[in-house]
Amino acid sequence: MAPLLTALWVAPLAGSALVVAVPASRPLAAKYTALGVSTVVLAIVGVLLIRFDPSDPQYQFVEKHSWIRSFGASYLVGLDGVAMVLVVLTAVLMPLLLLAGWNDVQRPGESAVYLALMLVVESMMLIALVALDVLLFFAFFEAMLIPMYFLIGRYGGEGAPRAALKFLLYSLFGGLFMFVALIGLNLIAKTFDFRAITATVSAGQLTANPVVMHLLFVGFLLAFAVKAPLWPLHTWLPGLAAEATPATAVLMMAVVDKIGTFGMLRYCLQLFPGSATLFRPFVIALAVIGIGYGALVAIGQSDVIRVIAYTSISHFGFIVLGIFAMTSQGQSGAALYMVNHGLSTAALFLIAGFLVSRRGTRLIADYGGVQQVAPVLAGTFLVAGMASLALPGLAPFVSEFLVLIGTFTRYPMVAVCAATALVLSAIYILWLYQRMMTGPVADGNHRVCDLLPRELAVVVPLLAMLIALGVYPKPALDVINPSIEHLAEHHVTNAG
Repeated sequence: MAPLLTALWVAPLAGSALVVAVPASRPLAAKYTALGVSTVVLAIVGVLLIRFDPSDPQYQFVEKHSWIRSFGASYLVGLDGVAMVLVVLTAVLMPLLLLAGWNDVQRPGESAVYLALMLVVESMMLIALVALDVLLFFAFFEAMLIPMYFLIGRYGGEGAPRAALKFLLYSLFGGLFMFVALIGLNLIAKTFDFRAITATVSAGQLTANPVVMHLLFVGFLLAFAVKAPLWPLHTWLPGLAAEATPATAVLMMAVVDKIGTFGMLRYCLQLFPGSATLFRPFVIALAVIGIGYGALVAIGQSDVIRVIAYTSISHFGFIVLGIFAMTSQGQSGAALYMVNHGLSTAALFLIAGFLVSRRGTRLIADYGGVQQVAPVLAGTFLVAGMASLALPGLAPFVSEFLVLIGTFTRYPMVAVCAATALVLSAIYILWLYQRMMTGPVADGNHRVCDLLPRELAVVVPLLAMLIALGVYPKPALDVINPSIEHLAEHHVTNAG
């Protein structure tokens, strides 16, 4: 069998070198090279998706090679249903983000580096998703901080260096705890092979003091909670979203942050089922607080970009709630929510970014009457906003509904509290649209032009996918559900 998973992450990494090699005097060639590389990655994902067997809950396309034999570490990669849909999300969004950020960097010679860093992040994200060796996962989970730091700090606004540093420090703080926990896990299990460790857990042969296992679980959870981000470890996100370029901010919120919730679902629940059950009420409480907090704070923002950033904090609360509700419906909804949030946030944030780039301000008060001068921009913003508040018929509704139903079967009052965020989300999205898009045209908005063909090429596919998954989510759920059922069976068997 061809090493498709190796090709999956090597292609964007090698492509980044090609982009940098393009002469600085030919920035357009660098852009088309990056776009071509991302299209090749998308084609590889298409082959994987065609060959993937949705009915098989086991890992597929497995590749294994010796790496650090003395540590029990290997180059071990494979795909299950949850990783598959996130790989698809990453590969689909990258060409759109490259198009969206086509003119983000104007400095001579800098455009190629910017695009290359985007491809490096894609490569590291993909290998982290397919890694079945815990040390291999951790290496790229941490390594992706470096290109993200430069994407934020070097190419963002005036406050970008500070936002990038805050993001880096928070992430390194969480990663330190995970590194210590990883060493402890290896000392107990004598291997980094994720499949071998979970098999040992299932056989009841992973013998260790329960307190030690709880501490190891907390180490993993902290790293993933920072990356997700889960309240109260979220404070790095709003500043980053406001200062980074729109394409970089979407890369973080729609793609990279998913590695945090993915890690909770795969590693926290399967490696430490007993600890996950013990800490479940605590994590659920943080998730519900995050849902309400993100929605309430979004209502009070005067900056359109910060509104969208705080809505993401609320959405991540829903994803974590679905994961730790520990029902098959809740976890299927959480996995689907990762995909749907990526699409809806990308659409809403990029459209807002296009508008801000025209007007030169993020303040909501500076807008008004945009729908009169840019009706297509206003209309697409409305559809993306409706997706963000989970309107029926659009993709996030299905995932949010599954999370709430899955939570309600076990924690009715928690589900009721979380559902109140639906009302709050309607307030901040509709109010945002009303203040920015309706009414008389405000001073300075008469020159705002409508979406350009390149921008439509970014927005239209995102809205089409939101509608398609809202009307017919079955293909995505058919890929996700077998893996979730297998995970739930493993957790129920070993949680006690």
